[in-house]
Amino acid sequence: MNQNEAIRDARQLGLPKMLILGLQHMFAMFGATVLVPILVSGYGLPLSIQTTLLFAGVGTLLFHACTKFKVPAFLGSSFAYLGGFATIASLDTGIYAGMSADDKLAYALGGVVIAGLLYLVLALLFKVLGAKKVMRYFPPIVTGPMIIMIGLNLSGSAIGNASTCWWLALVSIAIIIVANIWGKGMIKIIPILLGVVGAYLVAVVANLFGATNAAGAPLLDFSVVADAKVVGLQKFIIAKFDITSILVMAPIAIAAMMEHIGDVSAISSTTGNNFIEDPGLHLTLLGDGLATAAAGFFGGPANTTYGENTGVLALSKVYDPKVVRLAAIYAIILSFSPKFDALVNSIPAAIVGGVSFILYGMISAVGVRNIVENQVDLTKSRNLIIAAVMFVCGLGFSSVGGITFAVGSASVTLSGLAIAALAGVILNAVLPGNDYEFGKSAEADNSANLGSY
Repeated sequence: MNQNEAIRDARQLGLPKMLILGLQHMFAMFGATVLVPILVSGYGLPLSIQTTLLFAGVGTLLFHACTKFKVPAFLGSSFAYLGGFATIASLDTGIYAGMSADDKLAYALGGVVIAGLLYLVLALLFKVLGAKKVMRYFPPIVTGPMIIMIGLNLSGSAIGNASTCWWLALVSIAIIIVANIWGKGMIKIIPILLGVVGAYLVAVVANLFGATNAAGAPLLDFSVVADAKVVGLQKFIIAKFDITSILVMAPIAIAAMMEHIGDVSAISSTTGNNFIEDPGLHLTLLGDGLATAAAGFFGGPANTTYGENTGVLALSKVYDPKVVRLAAIYAIILSFSPKFDALVNSIPAAIVGGVSFILYGMISAVGVRNIVENQVDLTKSRNLIIAAVMFVCGLGFSSVGGITFAVGSASVTLSGLAIAALAGVILNAVLPGNDYEFGKSAEADNSANLGSY
């Protein structure tokens, strides 16, 4: 790419073109951002699409303020925490026994808040000790298996949703594959959005001809859409805090942190600016952490910098952060429409299953890539042992509901992913032979980017 063609001040293009570029960034983030609350609602926790869009926009603006308005990044919903939401939805011990879905969501969001605050701790460590010293404790042999298990632990829900209407799920899968493999330009950047919208249009036509799902019900029900108001406020749920939900969500910050570093590396490479040095990873982590904590406290999912929008930067060669902030404003405006929320929620479960069929597999594949591109030597016994213990902990303990134990009068549950994270970090710290060095190459740093597919 010829950096001389880059436009770093979008005002030279005029306001109409700037508005269109902002719209392009909104389309890029939209499919993945709204998919998170759809999936979490499928687990049984009523995460609001309106609130998600509001805090994607607000979080992006907060991130830009923290990073001195230098980094052209959009913060959308993080896929990394999906496994945590699914785990908390299935909890039925201690205070969670018989708990309402709204209360479970509030406790899950409390865990998101703490995970966001861990970013601030990490940002401080990066500032004081430097990235290389801190990242030595979170090498790819720890973060790779974490990312792999996030996808694998969720795979059952993808099959469950897809099985409600397999042919419709396969339509969404086919559209995503075609867009991702053979698509050009913007088509290649928004495969999730195209998979949802394309399959939805097919479902609308099939519904008109009387098609039904596996349960014999119509594919689509527009009654809720018809009754919803065009303009209305978001649904806020104030976070609640419990040690079990915190221990489920907080360890996921390890994987999310790598996703963040990967995205910042990718944005730096795309724009030709070293954002890891200026404004610095400590400020980008600060912005991401504050955005995540704020979203979680008021009812939104964790945020993360989006690889999809980095693709738009590469496509348009307009690197001005102002156009990304326009996308944030669009997201905030959309968040005030309950009718839009209802329309998105009318998407059939089979389409969600088809999209998540690809998505969950891609998350695991990104974990594999993280290990491969960082050239982790699996002939070393220490690395094999770390990976082996993490896989068995993450998948094995998840299959039995984790470990529940009493602390005083409180009942605490450690999820499989939390146990795996603890085991991985501890083994990596105590076993000899840790030779990981952060920052060897931008490609390796970007290999944990969950939004780069």
